[in-house]
Amino acid sequence: KNAEHVMVVVDPQDYDRVAAALEGEEPADLRAELAATAFAHTAGYDALIAAYYAGRGGDLLPERLALPLTRAREIRYGENPHQETAAFYRFGPAELPAFGLAGAEQLHGQQLSYNNYLDADAGWNLVTDFDEPTVAAIKHGNPCGLAVGGDDLAAIYQRTFECDPVSIFGGIVALNRTLDLAMATTMRGTLLDIVIAPDYEDEALALLKKRRRTRILRIPLELREPAAAVPGLGDLKVRSVAGGVLVQEPDRLPDDDLTFEVVSKRKPSAEQERGLRFAWRAIKHVKSNAIVLASGMDLIGIGTGQMSRVDSVHMSIYRAGDRAAGSVLASDAFFPFPDGPEMAMEAGIEALIEPGGSVKDDEVIAAVDKAGAVLVFTGGERHFRH
Repeated sequence: KNAEHVMVVVDPQDYDRVAAALEGEEPADLRAELAATAFAHTAGYDALIAAYYAGRGGDLLPERLALPLTRAREIRYGENPHQETAAFYRFGPAELPAFGLAGAEQLHGQQLSYNNYLDADAGWNLVTDFDEPTVAAIKHGNPCGLAVGGDDLAAIYQRTFECDPVSIFGGIVALNRTLDLAMATTMRGTLLDIVIAPDYEDEALALLKKRRRTRILRIPLELREPAAAVPGLGDLKVRSVAGGVLVQEPDRLPDDDLTFEVVSKRKPSAEQERGLRFAWRAIKHVKSNAIVLASGMDLIGIGTGQMSRVDSVHMSIYRAGDRAAGSVLASDAFFPFPDGPEMAMEAGIEALIEPGGSVKDDEVIAAVDKAGAVLVFTGGERHFRH
């Protein structure tokens, strides 16, 4: 606190500057800068301890929430070039194990941008939500393709690509398996900003490195969750708003906790139930209002970010085209009117899953029964994502 008379040094990177100042003329603001660094250092240390005990005590939302954040890297600019100040901060100091994007190793390509971080996080969270081999395509924070299951990664990628061959251009591809040469070969001809995988075969990596602008990230699957050394940090989702931050727990949905209430006269087949459960897990990664169409374990149509839910239905059907017939639909929140389901069933969609809870539920159920389709409620559990 006595910065006018004392220089305090806590970062070895400042040693040379301090030594030069002692031998020559001291910059006017050096002492204030060093004091700020020292206070940030001790504050981060105390915040880390507070987070540790909050996690152990189970109180993740104490009256005073201190987040131990360390700048991992500066970014050229934010969402737009005129937003010149931007950086990526990780939870905890560099000495602690990182998780998620903080633990990513960039193997090739240009520096990640602010928007790259957001898209990469969306892709990584999506593919690691599934245990089976999974490939996802992301554009502007939303999935534009997703396929789950199978042993042939190239085939899984092709199924992902076919969901929206236009939007994937300039997007990112993420998967939860080691990327092999066959998949890397199949990806040729499609411009991608980022590729994310837990690992890469040597030949596949060599082929991908021929892409001049594609960033290649490696994130081991064990980095899905935070290190046990800092309990609680990974259980918080933090988002800034004017004047403060919003904090919540992540949207996790164990399959065995899902309420699967068939409210229509017609019951789903085993294949339809499998597709509905898959679509319901996938939709939590799509921004509201969200509608997804699935065929098997593939997304074939995605409607996202619309102010009207029926517009999202229309968008998903448009994206799916002829493939909509015979597919299943998931809606991240209840249908307020029967118009959305009616539009879906006119396109040949045979089964729907939604939370239920609308004052018009009886009308929605009646419309589904009239069409001879399947309707499942999730007991009011929804998946809004804003």
